[in-house]
Amino acid sequence: MSSCPCGSGAELAQCCNPIIEGAAAATTAEQLMRARYTAHTLANMAFILKTHHPAKRTDIDENATAQWARESEWLGLEIMSVEGGEEDDGEGRIEFRARYRDTNKQRYTHHEMALFEKYNGEWFFKDAEVPQVQQFRRDEAKQGRNDPCACGSGKKHKKCCGKAA
Repeated sequence: MSSCPCGSGAELAQCCNPIIEGAAAATTAEQLMRARYTAHTLANMAFILKTHHPAKRTDIDENATAQWARESEWLGLEIMSVEGGEEDDGEGRIEFRARYRDTNKQRYTHHEMALFEKYNGEWFFKDAEVPQVQQFRRDEAKQGRNDPCACGSGKKHKKCCGKAA
């Protein structure tokens, strides 16, 4: 028994494999998302193509996708947010990060907002968008090295709590 690559914590045989093998259908967009990630780790192009929305299948470069799936070492899936995509919904949006390593051992993070649509009662991957990345904003002023230390010692920050360990 092996754990499922999708990161659910369940065994592959009870998690994504029944969906990939066609023994069960994905009841939510997230289940399909996880199964598609797992299919990439297995380089199962048949499932990846089958679960791509019929109206968008011509958009896939099958050879390039197959090569990417085969040659990558898949390191993990992180689901960041899910909007809709439940059993009674018609569409869903899932923001995720998939980490992988290429043949040169270079690490990458594939970050996207995946759009799913229910078509004839089945979930399909329809499209993807680049997610909006929020700029980090500091709520308070940054403690400068030459400012008095916030601990109240009277010393400069760099000579007190700001010392490098």
